[in-house]
Amino acid sequence: LYNTGARVQEIADLRLEHVSLTSPLHVRLHGKGDKWRTCPLWDETARVLRQWLDERRVVDPHAPVFTSATGRALTRFGIYKRVRQHAARLEATAPRSPMRRITPHVFRHTAAVHLLEAGVEVNVIRGWLGHVSLETTNRYAEITVRMKEAAMKLCEPPTVGRDRGKARWRDDAALLTWLASL
Repeated sequence: LYNTGARVQEIADLRLEHVSLTSPLHVRLHGKGDKWRTCPLWDETARVLRQWLDERRVVDPHAPVFTSATGRALTRFGIYKRVRQHAARLEATAPRSPMRRITPHVFRHTAAVHLLEAGVEVNVIRGWLGHVSLETTNRYAEITVRMKEAAMKLCEPPTVGRDRGKARWRDDAALLTWLASL
């Protein structure tokens, strides 16, 4: 879910024939609007998938990648249930601060934000997530406080003379208000 930013239904529909565990490592995801897209896989993801498929002795190219205990393809609900089971273990060990409810969609959102924070162009993220419109991607691509701070540091002018410890722009209330609104 995280590696590809896939929708839960795309993972439920994933079949062996859609997974390439040889170079280049990738999966083909069948998304909304009957559109296909290809997402790269990390070496670690490919290794775990290979081990999972080897343990199950999957050879039929039409076989589902993710199955229930009965060997049938996991449904969207089944994947949701598995994610919630694993999340419950994390929540049990977490401090008592309120934690965001972890669902399969959280992985998709997190992948989008991490790609944005890594400096990946928003149009690449759009293609990665399988969005037709940039407007849809922009909902995921929220500007984070870390990104705002990094941008501010890039724009910070050097100080000169006796004001060396304090940049002049810090006295500009209008500019500070505008920066705080970003």
